[in-house]
Amino acid sequence: MADYLSDASSDSESNSRNSEDSSYSNLSTIPDNLIPRAKEILSLKMNHNEILLLPPSISVFVNLLSLDLSNNHLTHIPKELISLRCLRKLLVKSNGLSCASIPKDFGLLSSLEVLNFSGNSLETFPPQCTELSNLRRLYLGGNCISEMPNSIKNLQRLEVLYLGGNRLTEVPAEIGQLYNLSCLILCDNQIQSIPPTLIQLRKLQSLSLHNNQISTLPPEIVRLNLSELSLRNNPLVNKFVQDMTYEPPTLLELSGRVIKIEKVKYTKNDLPSNLRKYLASAQRCVNPKCKGVYFTSRIEHVKFVDFCGKYRLPLLQYLCSPQCRTIPAVYHSSSDTETDEEEVANAKLRRVLLG
Repeated sequence: MADYLSDASSDSESNSRNSEDSSYSNLSTIPDNLIPRAKEILSLKMNHNEILLLPPSISVFVNLLSLDLSNNHLTHIPKELISLRCLRKLLVKSNGLSCASIPKDFGLLSSLEVLNFSGNSLETFPPQCTELSNLRRLYLGGNCISEMPNSIKNLQRLEVLYLGGNRLTEVPAEIGQLYNLSCLILCDNQIQSIPPTLIQLRKLQSLSLHNNQISTLPPEIVRLNLSELSLRNNPLVNKFVQDMTYEPPTLLELSGRVIKIEKVKYTKNDLPSNLRKYLASAQRCVNPKCKGVYFTSRIEHVKFVDFCGKYRLPLLQYLCSPQCRTIPAVYHSSSDTETDEEEVANAKLRRVLLG
């Protein structure tokens, strides 16, 4: 549980003369002696106390930049907290908060850059969090969250997203729009797959996916330049191989393959629109020694490749027939024209698998 609670942020403000450290003081409320100089205090630590309810007097700390209320017994965040418009860092980890505990207008804390709600009882991802446009670090680990909202894309300045130790089963494609993300922690969930849009996170350095239900990874992941990757305790290839089946191609598919492979010419007057659309959906076999194509009947094939010079990753590929497994296969894009990034990624794989 401790891993889910760290906000990994600097506490340099504690050395300031405008800081007040009242942690580990057996407090049940804000000390009265702090109220007269509330406007002078920029950092207030009241973590590891016995606070059940934060009093309305918290609103007088109008210049507060950092507030630590971690490891208390809070079950509610008072609306008066919203008046602290200068607040940049709020730590409320290891309390008893639920989603109903968070004020509806919590998103008005527009100066917030660091927010830690880890180790509480949040059953859903607080929608107010996606309204905090200046947020750089968000920690929601060790809760009961089962779904990540599509509105996560609103957090364009987010650098760290910590959702380890929840009940997530999937990751929305919108995660790929967090272009400043450098650290993504999704370990200890029930995630089954990762969206290909992850490749859009060009600043991503650390990706934690261990202790999930992931069977394969999208081929696009090889284009990431990660310094840290954790995949342990996932089914990966084993579960995939057990469930793998092959449906023989239909007469329609066989006919379509012949037309595409032999490059039989046809016009819109020769075939109805549904057949022309079907023929246009053909995909190339990833095996470079095979000139075949497929439509719906395909072989799902897992290939291990080196990644960042440190890891061996299982990548899901598609072949046109079981025979294509007997000769080396390399991932190719299904499109006829590839971007520069795709060509670089494919070149890396060729060197690994054929070199």
